[in-house]
Formats: sequence, structure tokens, C-alpha cells
Amino acid sequence: MAQPVLALGCALVTGAGCVWYLPALADLRAGAADRPPSRRTAAFACLTGWGTVAAVGLTLLVTASWWAPCAVTAAGGTAVAVLRVRAALRRAGERRETARLWAGLAPGGPLPPGSVRRGAVAALAVALPVAVAAAVLVPAAGVTLAR
Repeated sequence: MAQPVLALGCALVTGAGCVWYLPALADLRAGAADRPPSRRTAAFACLTGWGTVAAVGLTLLVTASWWAPCAVTAAGGTAVAVLRVRAALRRAGERRETARLWAGLAPGGPLPPGSVRRGAVAALAVALPVAVAAAVLVPAAGVTLAR
């Protein structure tokens, strides 16, 4: 396949990848106080990956040899892999820290994920439709509650 065709493919894929790199850019622009370090590192890895695809497309247009696009791909892929591993390690540390903080607050530790008290769910399942029906039917019937 000719290099200009591959460059066009890289440009189209990079343009379509905006659903990934625009939210990552928003995470980076939000600032360190607003996003955890793991999320910012993952966003930087995402931008590095999409930047690599764009750089490969440009390299395919500029050079006639294959070693330059391959070198850009190898360098960018390595950088993305290192950043993603670093983000995963940071996220694991953040989860451990969160678990430690929750364990200090509650005597039995935090509730396991997905464990919702069935009584609360049953009460909401009964009370919510009754409240909605009362809110709709009482004014519609013209009943006044206080005179």
C-alpha cells in the first residue's frame, strides 16, 4: 500500500479519535486539584497515543522510507505503555489509600460495593409510587388539604 494512502488513513482515524482525546484534554486542563494524578497520567497517555498516530501520518507523508514511521510508532507506543502502567500503579495506590481512610471512619470498614440494604430499597419501591400518585391525583381532584 502506498504511503500517502496510509497517511490519509492515519488522518481519518486521528480525526475520529476525538471521542477519546478531547475528554482526555479536558482532564488535563481541569488541573491537579480537580483530578486525581492517576486520571491525569492516563489522560496524558491517551493524548500521547493519539499524537503518535498523527505523527506517524505526517511521517508517512514526509519520508519515502519505512524506518522513520516505524521508529515514531515504536517510540510513541513505548511512551504510551509506560504512561498507562504508571497510571494503573497510581490508581492502585489511590484505591488502597481510599480503603485505608474508609476503614478509619467506619468500625466495620466500608460496605462492599453493590451491597445496598434491602429494606431501604423496598421502602423506596413502595413510597415513591405512592408519593408520585398523591402529588398528581390530589391537585387533579381539586381536594384541598388545609382550609
